[in-house]
Amino acid sequence: MPPSPDPALVALRKWATLLDAAFRVPGTTFRFGLDAIIGLIPGAGDIGTAFFSVMILLHAVRLKVPKVVLGRMLINAALDMLAGTIPIVGDLFDAGYKANLKNMGLLERHAQPGVAPSRSDRIAVGIALTLLALIAIVPILTLMALVALLSNVKLF
Repeated sequence: MPPSPDPALVALRKWATLLDAAFRVPGTTFRFGLDAIIGLIPGAGDIGTAFFSVMILLHAVRLKVPKVVLGRMLINAALDMLAGTIPIVGDLFDAGYKANLKNMGLLERHAQPGVAPSRSDRIAVGIALTLLALIAIVPILTLMALVALLSNVKLF
């Protein structure tokens, strides 16, 4: 009897599909998900969907995915977040790039269940998550500075 699939991987796969490929453009094979739709909400949409990318990365650490694969997953998540900060163009990028499904494919291919993550793995992911948080903060600070500049309000 084959081992039962990891319930967390099954749930993450469902969420990745919902965010990246839940809908099909009629008459085509092109699929897109809620990530591209939610991303239309300035600032909050991209940060909200980035939370899911972090969940995939955390599970990848729990399943002892090799560091080089974690790095690739981080690049996918960072590209998705950075592109998402550009209005409309970023949402089109989200629809085509499908970072969550890419990361799920990497996770499922390289997971080593039953092996505890090392201290260096945890440190590497902590650094990666800090970088993702900084990437998320930059557009917000830029928007605040732009609003302040346009309204002649001093922020600091």
